[in-house]
Amino acid sequence: MPIENLAREDVVSAGPGTSVPELAQQMRDENVGSVVITSDNIPTGIVTDRDLTTRVLAEDTASTDQTADDVMSTDLCAVGPDAGFYQAAQVMSENGVRRLPVCDENDELVGIITADDLTELLADENQQLASVIQAQRPEY
Repeated sequence: MPIENLAREDVVSAGPGTSVPELAQQMRDENVGSVVITSDNIPTGIVTDRDLTTRVLAEDTASTDQTADDVMSTDLCAVGPDAGFYQAAQVMSENGVRRLPVCDENDELVGIITADDLTELLADENQQLASVIQAQRPEY
């Protein structure tokens, strides 16, 4: 199944100059755990709730003095919309990430797929398989 069928198109994003408090407020308001940092709709990094914890709170630095550019992860992994479910899972596993921006052929952001999305898909597939098994088993 292509990722474009699973990815969320409503990606929460911000510019590199966005302040850390604004990023945290965006995550809270949008009920997400990350903000993709973009320049001209091309992803340049990502700020996760973990980044805010380990790079701001744990370092005891003034969050108002920091921007996305200061705390974002720049070793961004991404996939294309035609990537498959297993390819996305493999990229996440190999790189130790839980979120993958989905970029088109021009490297522009068109969506995001998360480990939670993949887990939900697997749970749905398992439920459908369980229904088939239940329908075919004899009554006890």
